[in-house]
Amino acid sequence: MSNTVLKCTLKTIEKMKSHYLSQLQDKVPQGGLFVAKIPNCTITAYKSGKVLFQGGNAGIEAEKWGTSETGTKASKTSAPKATVRKNASLPSNIATLSMVGSDEVGTGDYFGPITVVAAFVSNEQIALLRELGVKDSKDLNDKQICEIAESIIHVIPYSLLTLHNEKYNELQSKGMTQGKMKALLHNQAIGHVLRKIAPTTPDGILIDQFAVPDVYFRHLSGQKEIIKDKVYFSTKAEGVHLSVAAASIIARYAFVKEFDKLSEKAGLELKKGAGAQVDVVAAKLIKKHGVAALHTFTKQHFANTDKAKKIAGI
Repeated sequence: MSNTVLKCTLKTIEKMKSHYLSQLQDKVPQGGLFVAKIPNCTITAYKSGKVLFQGGNAGIEAEKWGTSETGTKASKTSAPKATVRKNASLPSNIATLSMVGSDEVGTGDYFGPITVVAAFVSNEQIALLRELGVKDSKDLNDKQICEIAESIIHVIPYSLLTLHNEKYNELQSKGMTQGKMKALLHNQAIGHVLRKIAPTTPDGILIDQFAVPDVYFRHLSGQKEIIKDKVYFSTKAEGVHLSVAAASIIARYAFVKEFDKLSEKAGLELKKGAGAQVDVVAAKLIKKHGVAALHTFTKQHFANTDKAKKIAGI
């Protein structure tokens, strides 16, 4: 499928919407302004100002809007150059392969859940995702992450799993390590994506490494389904393949949304991370809702719990 992305002003997007008025669709993705379907092309406009043209006539249709009021011309996707990684266990051309990438967010945050996402990015979609702004999430703020995530969640197959604090604390109290929880979630999310894209088979699976392979697979011992075929591990995997970057962005997006819900529920502005400011907010939470509230809002075994209790005078 051919893909083209334009960056336009909202005024130009309004003109597009009027132009495609009779072809507008009822279903619009989150973060979207409109979706129009014409022969051999689907046009999706986003609040970020990006307009995605997909289909056999994508390039031709985009050229009609090739010069926007911002002077932006149609940008046609092209295959990325191969990137050779120092990690000898990875294919030298991994950056150009069709891969499932997997990453997690929230493991180091006292407040909020853990979100794990596996996402499939085919070779043909790599350039498109770059046009939509996908890159290492560490280089993006939460607002940018939300905008990009809302553009890509309707473009690529993915699986999102959320481990809420109550379940996390229950598992941890029974002796399960965070590493084992993450391994189980990654394996499950990857399995979900593989079933979604079947009969297509990815060239490989890349997990942002949080444990050496032997330990990762040991965590999965006893599971009915253990994904092992062509599974690769790499630290800083967001820079190795765009599928991991996309997974990370969607995971962060989901984490931010869940975090906002928790803040609203707490009636307090919760803080991300596990620093001194987090201790102060946790103490306020204890005073407002009682110590028992930590089970719902936090990862209780973190050192922040004792510090917050001390600040709260407990």
